[in-house]
Amino acid sequence: MSADHYFTAEPAAPETRGRIEFTAAGRAYDLAVARGVFSAGRLDPGTAVLLRKADLPTVATTGTLLDLGCGYGPITCVLASEAPAATVYAIDVNSRARDLTAENAAALGLADRVRVCAPDEVPDGVTFDEIWSNPPTHVGKAELHSLMDRWLARLAPGGVTWLVINRNLGGDSLHAWLTDRGWDVHRTASQRGFRVLKVTRGPEKTD
Repeated sequence: MSADHYFTAEPAAPETRGRIEFTAAGRAYDLAVARGVFSAGRLDPGTAVLLRKADLPTVATTGTLLDLGCGYGPITCVLASEAPAATVYAIDVNSRARDLTAENAAALGLADRVRVCAPDEVPDGVTFDEIWSNPPTHVGKAELHSLMDRWLARLAPGGVTWLVINRNLGGDSLHAWLTDRGWDVHRTASQRGFRVLKVTRGPEKTD
């Protein structure tokens, strides 16, 4: 699988369908996948680590959550399932990924609380109480930093961002870069070569 799904709006690969099963927070998921979408052959190991090691929302969680780079929707579906009082935005540049996320959310009865859209379709005034992402490291450092700047700026006061980054694909350098940008960053877990980062506003990060 090539990495063009990270930045191609309309994937050229035939839409060969499949299904992926996994468990998160004690719930079983069976989601539709297709070629041309990130990690269509299995639940991505980084996503698995994020869902296992980060502090998932709960029934007490309210507000608006963001799955940045949703793919076929595994993180979206887990967030919406665990936090029935929250709204989840699922964004991706890949139209096939967005269609799959919407389909999977609907199949799980979550469609009324999931907003699937392209990045430029998110209303300007929306901020996020939690941002979750297994970001696309293969797009290159400059594009990754631009992505982080754009969406972390929408983190609500008191909000939290959870990221998972492969250690060998810039996990530690992203940690340092975010800290230099004024964010408060803690590596809360390391597993299978992945770093789980908890990002909040530092005392000087007010914009």
